[in-house]
Amino acid sequence: MLHFRTLYEWNSLNLSLLSESKKTRVIFNELVEMKQAKVEHELTNILKHIIESEPIIESKISETHNDYHPSAKNLYRYLILRSFDLRGYHDTLSDLGISSIRTGEGYVFSNLYNVVRNLSLVQGNAFKMDTDIELIGYKKSKALLKKHANSLFNDVKKPHFTEIMVTIPEEAAENEQIIRDMVIQGMEVARINLSHGDIAMWQKMIRTIHKVRQELNEDVKIYMDLSGPKIRTAQIKIKGKKGNFKKGIPVRKGERIILTKNETNGRKSIFNKNNQQIALAEIGVLLPQIIDDVSIGEVVLFDDGMITSEVIAKRDDEVEVVVTNCYKQKLSSFKGINLPDTVLNLPALTERDIELLPFICENADIVGYSFVRTAKDVKCLYSELDKYNAKDIGVVFKIENREAFENLPEILLEGMKRNKIGVMIARGDLAVEIGFDRISEVQNQILWLCEAAHVPVIWATQVLENLAKTGIPTRAEISDAAQATQAECVMLNKGPHINEAIKTLKEVLTRMQGHLFKKKNELRPLNVAKTFVKENV
Repeated sequence: MLHFRTLYEWNSLNLSLLSESKKTRVIFNELVEMKQAKVEHELTNILKHIIESEPIIESKISETHNDYHPSAKNLYRYLILRSFDLRGYHDTLSDLGISSIRTGEGYVFSNLYNVVRNLSLVQGNAFKMDTDIELIGYKKSKALLKKHANSLFNDVKKPHFTEIMVTIPEEAAENEQIIRDMVIQGMEVARINLSHGDIAMWQKMIRTIHKVRQELNEDVKIYMDLSGPKIRTAQIKIKGKKGNFKKGIPVRKGERIILTKNETNGRKSIFNKNNQQIALAEIGVLLPQIIDDVSIGEVVLFDDGMITSEVIAKRDDEVEVVVTNCYKQKLSSFKGINLPDTVLNLPALTERDIELLPFICENADIVGYSFVRTAKDVKCLYSELDKYNAKDIGVVFKIENREAFENLPEILLEGMKRNKIGVMIARGDLAVEIGFDRISEVQNQILWLCEAAHVPVIWATQVLENLAKTGIPTRAEISDAAQATQAECVMLNKGPHINEAIKTLKEVLTRMQGHLFKKKNELRPLNVAKTFVKENV
């Protein structure tokens, strides 16, 4: 404990402490000002980089549809912005009460310009930057997104902005009331999956949708999904001990399996008494081309990732894989195969898809493009649609594999040559391809890129799935449905309780619309942006 003999000593100490406190504050303020100046300098350089890139951007988007011309510019600017690491700037800007750069996906240049200007003025500096760049502000960016969403889907005349898409079940072809009830509950886009059924069945569905449209005065859009290539296991038909045929083979971790181009009913592995594999299992594949495309060391996933394997050998007509993880003990016929590491030389449009295009162009408002991976695939579909003068049909690009995600900027820019486009986040296949640990991160990146391009997004896969199937929702899927407000459309799949799911989703969207529009993010540099800028700007 300190003792002071006189009042003079006490006052002297106080004055000394006060002086030190003032010095500390001065030093602190100087450091803050230095940091502010550093942030201003670095953000100004990014702004100048965008301005200097404008001539290149203009030359790249010359063929873009007029409706998407400002959006294509903004997407380029966003990709340039996100090629930098922006995480160190947010706190400084927030301390000064300056709008963050975390929320400006849809109006990149305007937002960054205002941030730099305000940062300069706060420090007492004059700000002047001559530019004739067309500015897209916050209100205009929202208006562009709304315009594009309304063009693809419907004019919004309801309490929630996000549309509700529902897959039409096959039984609806014979029962009009199923579709009528779905529209009454809130379905605004009817999805017909062309992987199931035939033209006769689909025509019955279409007639009912048109009839219900008139009855209820609801402009329900018709969305048709192209099937795309089916990368699946072939039929497995192995005779059992009792003379019956089994449609699958048992699998275990460490087991080796042959995937072959040749026709085969399949065979199971043989193990000796010491559990050593002495004969390899063999199964066929529906698309022999994949055998040519895979390489040693690449991952092969079966049945939605339930069985994981790696290629360990390759021969003329077959590859050998070893099972590295096994969450199912049986591999059955016609199960999906995912090849996340492989560049596939497969056309995104199959012969069957091309055969169905005249029917689609005549009856659909929107076509869903499965298996799109590159801008070249977009050109291919557009070329086919032009043969039928289908200028007015909407096109939705389904992002369901790693290659499509990595090429999303190019896909969007090529897609913008038409004015009715959208993106579907096919979270099921995408999660299998990129890993379940990354799906949240990747779906956010897709949302950011599409917001920058003012392209409407469809949030798909397992939305309120438990509710649709059992009538009882899980807590997690209600939270997921609430997050879907970030998209312009949400897709529900079929189920016996689908009307309850539609009603619940409509209520969630209506409530959340008042709380949430997109969201803030930290903005580390995006690899997809860095790669694009390096190659294109």
